[in-house]
Amino acid sequence: MRSAFIRSLIELAEQDSRVCLVTADLGFGVVELFAQKFPSQFVNAGVAEQNMTGIAAGMALCGKVVFTYSIANFPTLRCLEQIRNDVCYHRADVKIVSVGGGLAYGALGASHHATEDIAVMRSLPEMTVVAPGDPVEAEEATRALMTRAGPAYLRLGRSGEPLVHSENIDFQIGKAICVADGDDVTLIATGTMLHATVQAARQLAQEGIATRVLSMHTIKPLDVDAVYAAAKDTQAIVTIEEHSIIGGLGSAVAEVLAEFSDCHVPFKRMALPSAFTSVGSREFLTKSYSLSVEGIVDSAMRILQLARTRA
Repeated sequence: MRSAFIRSLIELAEQDSRVCLVTADLGFGVVELFAQKFPSQFVNAGVAEQNMTGIAAGMALCGKVVFTYSIANFPTLRCLEQIRNDVCYHRADVKIVSVGGGLAYGALGASHHATEDIAVMRSLPEMTVVAPGDPVEAEEATRALMTRAGPAYLRLGRSGEPLVHSENIDFQIGKAICVADGDDVTLIATGTMLHATVQAARQLAQEGIATRVLSMHTIKPLDVDAVYAAAKDTQAIVTIEEHSIIGGLGSAVAEVLAEFSDCHVPFKRMALPSAFTSVGSREFLTKSYSLSVEGIVDSAMRILQLARTRA
């Protein structure tokens, strides 16, 4: 995803000199080409994320469209006060890009596990929150956020995320993408969990279960219409995210479902516990917390069985 992001950012910078990139002294294997091509549009703020955010806000208030870039928690939690007061309060055109959302840096421990970032970012006024599900969505999200005024958070995987979409997609901020359709159960995934969710839907199809898969790439603003349609058309809903069970996609969907007066549907959140997670590879950790294909299949079958029992 990060390669898709920087590729799109370079294309945007070639077309618009307002596009700037500010990094916190890392990611040079990715951002180096941008820095070489656009030296006057690139700033290395050093290992000082608070300064990075303040610089970006000042540049944005002078007419630039600024993307800040760092890994995991560093461009979000480390400089949260600056994001809230300098960026959001002034509706500055700053796009905060986090690479390695979730457990991508799992072996480096809790300091590098970005597992509360969606909850924090979506609580901020004026903030748009986007977590693309594959490189195609990452490219489209970068372009879409360029044209959307105001603060935004773009949550990316680390590298090597497989393609889910094989052709052009209709990517719109605040509109989910229906990757597969069915009327038994709806799986709503965000970010790096999309590929595993699609694989789980294929396994469910082999069991005769027709599964709707929604890529909810935008958590704020949430696609309420897509959630409502899922609640009306299918027997159960499961949300899947590489994030704490508190405050992320599952919470956002639950908030919406709770306000529907004309439909109620069995609902399950698949996410990480509200605890500091273990140390290990992303593959090891996602499996440990049942965020694997097998875990998704099992949860979907259980909630669907519950729905049918109630019926």
